[in-house]
Amino acid sequence: MAEAAPIDVRTSPDRYRHWKLALEGGVAYLTMDVNEDGGLRPGYKLKLNSYDLGVDIELADAVQRLRFEHPEIGAVVIRSQRDRIFCSGANINMLGLSSHDHKVNFCKFTNETRLAIEDATENSGQSYICSINGIAAGGGYELALACDQILLADDGSSAVSLPELPLLAVLPGTGGLTRLVDKRLVRRDHADFFCTTAEGVRGKRAREWRLIDKLIPPSKLVDETKKIAEEIAAKSRRPRDARGIVLPAVERTIEGDTIRYPHLTIEVDRDRRAAHFRISGPTTPAPAGTADVHTQGAAFWPLALARALDDAMMHLRLNETEIGTWVLRSQGDAAQVETYDALLAKEASNWLVHEIVLYWKRTLKRLDVSSRSLIALVEPGSCFAGTLFELVLAADRSYMLDGTFEGSNQPEAQVKLTSMNFGPYPMGNGLTRLATRFLAEPKHVDELKDEIGEALDAEAADELGLVTFTPDDIDWEDEVRLAIEERAGFSPDGLIGMEANLRFAGPETMETKIFARLSAWQNWIFQRPNATGPEGALKLYGTGKQSKYDRNRA
Repeated sequence: MAEAAPIDVRTSPDRYRHWKLALEGGVAYLTMDVNEDGGLRPGYKLKLNSYDLGVDIELADAVQRLRFEHPEIGAVVIRSQRDRIFCSGANINMLGLSSHDHKVNFCKFTNETRLAIEDATENSGQSYICSINGIAAGGGYELALACDQILLADDGSSAVSLPELPLLAVLPGTGGLTRLVDKRLVRRDHADFFCTTAEGVRGKRAREWRLIDKLIPPSKLVDETKKIAEEIAAKSRRPRDARGIVLPAVERTIEGDTIRYPHLTIEVDRDRRAAHFRISGPTTPAPAGTADVHTQGAAFWPLALARALDDAMMHLRLNETEIGTWVLRSQGDAAQVETYDALLAKEASNWLVHEIVLYWKRTLKRLDVSSRSLIALVEPGSCFAGTLFELVLAADRSYMLDGTFEGSNQPEAQVKLTSMNFGPYPMGNGLTRLATRFLAEPKHVDELKDEIGEALDAEAADELGLVTFTPDDIDWEDEVRLAIEERAGFSPDGLIGMEANLRFAGPETMETKIFARLSAWQNWIFQRPNATGPEGALKLYGTGKQSKYDRNRA
């Protein structure tokens, strides 16, 4: 794809080009009306409500805003403005023009957005309903699969399909196969037929095979959808009389290789292909109660930092693909971080605090599945406590200085555990990062609860298994430098595969399956000549020419 401006995931409803957001009582309506000429990059038209990353950036923004800005909303309807077409999926010409890394990053972000929809339904009392008035193909049906209920017009032509294999020689890129059998429990033989027929399945068969939930006559689809949504909203636990908070655009400035946010600065080292994250802890203690949290809104330190980290990860993923190592540092007062964790734990039943904790969970999960090497450095002046210590636990490797730096008057580096390390931030495998770390020693996790609130120096953290290495001042600089330089020398493909395999020990879940397959078969299939070669299906789609396949089964 031609050189283009950096991709920015920051947007707002007044800037949407592809979605319309309307609120009616306790129900929100997200209507898809893709602007054909509104592609993120030139060279393709978004016909038939097909989408690119720009369409999904808007959807992700809407999903996030509905959680924070509209506590009164208990149900969300996703529908189409177009007649006889719901969504034809990811734009094929866009995929054909895109670099490999853009395709995979696009699929990963799209799936994270689908997971955010499922998280809102499961944990926030904001249930999603998909109302299909025509063809839902490929990624269009995958969007429907993320919803709690799928309603389909019973008009003889409306259908759902996953036609990627027969048409494009690829597979559904955002969890379609996994959601089909793991979430909707579609029988394997039915799923096999469904995924190998380009025209899809409609009507009674779609309902009997669990591909949809309800068939509705087309003349009644709008009214029935509204009735179902209002019934769900009425049963929601969302606080209908509460006032939401405004999410303004995340503040970000980029000067050369320095990226600045509130509470976060990133320095890009291009020689070593590394980005150095420096996270700033709070400068004042947490407020006394939730009233002040609501007053501070998006400026509340945990929320402001989560938004900064989230935006930074997406910026680096999409625009700095050769920066393969993220080095995580912090600075500040760990005791102040503890006060915020105490507030988050104490006020967990408050809807806004609940949403902030869920947002941190999703942000940490985005870090877990980012295809970057993660190295955490715990130095004098660090404030890796509780929620911030999750960043150390998420790292592939961590270094904690034993002692102090020569000539420095700062006290020794310390880490602290809080109650937030023992449940609120599960990984995609359903376990906490501590439980994943100590899979062979589950009793040790319980024993670590005795250390909550204790200031742990390098020796103690090492003995408890909380950090990887504890070099002293003499060895620190060389060990850290070698670790970063070593990472830059390895094959990025090999690192992606290794890291994705090692990070998710323990039970398999639908979520871990989805991302494992993104890292494995999709990386492979998207580069095979049958799909992307000069005579591959992606390249020839729409030309009328027949693809020529390498018929070897590998």
